[in-house]
Amino acid sequence: MQQPPLHFDNSYSRLPERFFARQSPKPVSTPGLIKINNRLAVELGVDTQWLASEAGLEVLAGNRLPEGADPIAAAYAGHQFGGWNPQLGDGRAVLLGELIDPSGQRFDMQLKGSGPTPWSRGGDGRAPIGPVLREYVVSEAMAVLGVPTTRALAAVTTGERVMREDPQPGGVLTRVAKSHIRIGTFQFFAARKDDEALQLLVDHVIERHYPQAAKMPNPTHALLDAAIEAQAKLVAHWQVLGFIHGVMNTDNVLLSGETVDYGPCAYIDDFHPDTVFSSIDHNGRYAYRNQPSMAHWNLSNLAQCLLPLLSPDEEQALALAQKSVDAFPALFLQANQDGMIKKLGLSEYQKGDDNLMQDLLDLMAQERADFTLTFRRLSDLADDATNPHHSVAQLYEFSDAFAPWLERWSARTKSDPMSARERQASMYLANPVFIARNHLVEEIIQAAVSSEDFEPFHQLNAVLEQPFTYRPELARYATPPEPSEVVKQTFCGT
Repeated sequence: MQQPPLHFDNSYSRLPERFFARQSPKPVSTPGLIKINNRLAVELGVDTQWLASEAGLEVLAGNRLPEGADPIAAAYAGHQFGGWNPQLGDGRAVLLGELIDPSGQRFDMQLKGSGPTPWSRGGDGRAPIGPVLREYVVSEAMAVLGVPTTRALAAVTTGERVMREDPQPGGVLTRVAKSHIRIGTFQFFAARKDDEALQLLVDHVIERHYPQAAKMPNPTHALLDAAIEAQAKLVAHWQVLGFIHGVMNTDNVLLSGETVDYGPCAYIDDFHPDTVFSSIDHNGRYAYRNQPSMAHWNLSNLAQCLLPLLSPDEEQALALAQKSVDAFPALFLQANQDGMIKKLGLSEYQKGDDNLMQDLLDLMAQERADFTLTFRRLSDLADDATNPHHSVAQLYEFSDAFAPWLERWSARTKSDPMSARERQASMYLANPVFIARNHLVEEIIQAAVSSEDFEPFHQLNAVLEQPFTYRPELARYATPPEPSEVVKQTFCGT
């Protein structure tokens, strides 16, 4: 008998039905393939030829269920910009099932933009093509940069238009994640005082993501510690890349420690710590400088959900939760310090390095220096023997205001055991030159929406597959936007 093209084993849909609603995708009129992520498909053990076939396209568009799928829309709640919403759920996404890759790892396969669900709250459940392309590009760029993230397996058109401010072509993104279990999933059951469901959820997450926690004296406490550490490392990784998530609501925080929901996200061009891109973040709640404190706040909500399971003694439960939450700042600072040390070309931390790092960021804010090119140009300067062909000096050079700091940095590197060549090689791997710049993402979206031209999308994806190797012929992809190209606001697309 022929093996099915997708190897499903759907553990989440075996939980009680109050965890989700059984929901199939809504078919679309004339699906068309934009892109298959062949590299990810191979990693997942999915037949790439089948995926790109008519049968595969029908699955990716939601027109046909593959063998072994058990489609559901998950229930969850959440704090959105600090405001409590007791019932959110997958309003425009359907989880087809869980793929098992060749190594035995489990991954969700979800269709985003696949039509209404019981959680759509009157919405159409569809996605315009713009957010589909944005999420594909940015999530895959983040994966190449080593950031834990959901992935894009495929993007398709629907042949239909969706209404937002005006009619826009529709699309469906196939998203892959270690799971889609959120802080908001725990909040959904905690708000209902459903301790049985909370325990089932804890057991499920431990088995799926943190099996070592099951061996600890208090598995729930161990899970909380592991989730906090994962988020600390994740947000530190965002910070050292100049990435702004834009909508760090508790329903957008995965227990797996992956970045999810690339809506109003963006990379900083001209650096300032108060930078905000999201069109709906009117008070700067999720500004670049606030991301660590917002992650801390989100995790305190997770800890509160777990109180009934941490200990039957309320005071003991609160003490355990507080101890875990209080560990976040130090965990974040350590991860952030580790990342920044690498960006500066230092092999080990020394007293005073924090001041060196902060003074650079202050200078960058004062000079409105480009975040990515500042660190890339610094990498060029790490070795006097740099090949000019590899340098970004034609794109960016330090102003005179940086001269005193550069002297301090140069003196500091002389006390480091790495050679100049080793330092530069290390810095080039810590400081990408090609990122998914906002104006480039907007460019590919406009080409797709206005003329169904996906070639810019394919070209940008190809460039971002090699973010650390500068090629002068691709200089436009490393160049900051002209004043007329600056993207000041990004949008969710819901």
